[in-house]
Amino acid sequence: MTRTLSAPVTVAFDYTRSTGPVLGRFLTGLRDAKLVGGRTSEGKVVVPPPEFDPVTHAAIDDFVEVAPTGTVTSWTWVPEPVAGQPFDRPFAFVLVTLDGADAPFLHALDVSSPDQVSTGMRVQVRWADERVGAITDIAGLEPATGNGPTAVDAPEGRLGENPVTGVITPVSLDYQYAASPEESAFYRGLNEGRIVGQRCPTCRKVYVPPRSACPADGTPTAEEVEVSQTGTITTFCIVNVPFLGQKITPPYVSAYVLLDGADIAILHLILGVPADEVRMGMRVKAVWKPEEEWTYSLENIDHFEPTGDPDADYDTYRHHL
Repeated sequence: MTRTLSAPVTVAFDYTRSTGPVLGRFLTGLRDAKLVGGRTSEGKVVVPPPEFDPVTHAAIDDFVEVAPTGTVTSWTWVPEPVAGQPFDRPFAFVLVTLDGADAPFLHALDVSSPDQVSTGMRVQVRWADERVGAITDIAGLEPATGNGPTAVDAPEGRLGENPVTGVITPVSLDYQYAASPEESAFYRGLNEGRIVGQRCPTCRKVYVPPRSACPADGTPTAEEVEVSQTGTITTFCIVNVPFLGQKITPPYVSAYVLLDGADIAILHLILGVPADEVRMGMRVKAVWKPEEEWTYSLENIDHFEPTGDPDADYDTYRHHL
């Protein structure tokens, strides 16, 4: 058995949401170097303000500015920070009850040793030099100097103006993907300009991409099969809506292509034909990127395009819709 393949994978997107009047008030305050909390029906001040009262469930509309100083109520040490955390050096996550608030607030304390952290210690906010209306406008917390709050005066006429109404938060997940032996053969085939599947010894179906076991009867798939690079469009979708990071200008077509010799369709891009002319049964062929750009990826096939042959008979693909 040849060595299986593995590769690092990152799944990432920008999560965009509207803030609403409550969180928007809090984020606008951060932009203007002010800490805004909300007063609940029990008279407690919570930072950040909750959108709705935890007791009455009414919308919070009583806002209170609190001090940028406070007291540590609990903490944990982070000896080895990971990507995306507030600092690239050891630090502490702390719960801080800000002066004027009644509930603790979570943020990062910038100290170099756990010996410098203790429950009850006094800390203060360190503001970012450039603020945009995000939690990162607080660059971090630091031990209080005793010289008073570290407030920053907002530019004249700006405080509360142009409220923050939306935020964009990058979301990312990094992991190591380990391919099965059958998948490894598939990816090696793509790196050689071939499309390889696995055949079930019981039902004789050919799966592309391959499966380690047949999903129909559970039998291990032991036979490697190279399939054709031409196939039939079974179903398709015309993409008309633009989105962030889109590489092709709409409209374009994503379609399931049943390759000749395979018993399951693969999803890929259809080009070389107007989107409104794509149809079920259309015969298409793989168009590969230049060989010097090949990797162990299905993206080696840039797209599929029409072969010019007559459409396939419906009965040849009706079980693959």
